[in-house]
Amino acid sequence: MNTLIIENLSKTYPNGVKALDGINLKITNGMFGLLGANGAGKSSLMRTIASLQEPSTGSVFFNEQDIIANPQEVRKQLGYLPQEFGVYPKISAEKLLNHMAVLKGVIHKNDRKEQVTALLQQVNLYQHRKKAVYTFSGGMRQRFGIAQALLANPKLIIVDEPTAGLDPEESNRFLNLLSEIGENVIVILSTHIVEDVRDLCPEMAILSNGKIITQGNPTELVNTLEGKIWSKIIYKKDLQAYKSSFDVISTKLVAGKTQIRVLSNARPEEGFELITANLEDFYFTTLFKNKLNS
Repeated sequence: MNTLIIENLSKTYPNGVKALDGINLKITNGMFGLLGANGAGKSSLMRTIASLQEPSTGSVFFNEQDIIANPQEVRKQLGYLPQEFGVYPKISAEKLLNHMAVLKGVIHKNDRKEQVTALLQQVNLYQHRKKAVYTFSGGMRQRFGIAQALLANPKLIIVDEPTAGLDPEESNRFLNLLSEIGENVIVILSTHIVEDVRDLCPEMAILSNGKIITQGNPTELVNTLEGKIWSKIIYKKDLQAYKSSFDVISTKLVAGKTQIRVLSNARPEEGFELITANLEDFYFTTLFKNKLNS
């Protein structure tokens, strides 16, 4: 069993921005969802775990190894798929993956050939192995990214906003692949897309303004809202009045009108219907409560 322990982790950048503020987490094998809006601190946390930047305070241990004191130790066991890849050289997917395998310490030529072939097949890119990666579509690049992240059999895999910009089919294929991988290793899925976490992750945390504001099992967290989420279709012009009177956690445009979802222990007023809460409701409720308390 692999274990990642994060204790009192904070990061303040030289410009004074506090990106992380006292993060405490314990993560073991399987998919772990880190959910938060853009700018919540997800990428700062991922970069710190991946030993690409040092925290201002706190510690990170992976399988009892101190990541901050010994960054090389975690890098040997890490697969990292950042949000932005940068520019690819104009060489084939096969050659580029082979080159990356050398950098990751896969020394023997036969081992490399075996791994590169197996990974290209696993991510469904084998038939495109002779093409240059810079010519790939967004979805193909993401799949190439996961192939490079899986080189040398990592025990800790970090993927940052992996489905952003993918069409639904590509997104499903990609998430299924992550799910298969995530049984015997730790996979941290950092995203602002609630469905990705709901469908895949037995454990999750919500990050807001650099702080973990809740964590747990998605289904159990959603169950805490049973009988408390109410919905009503209203005119857009009335939205402000409803926001003043009730705890409106989210709004959505439906056929030209506005659907509001309200947190309440009893029917807020006539015309509201009780609905089955989902993870998105829990996410918005948590952010709403956190805003009230801050």
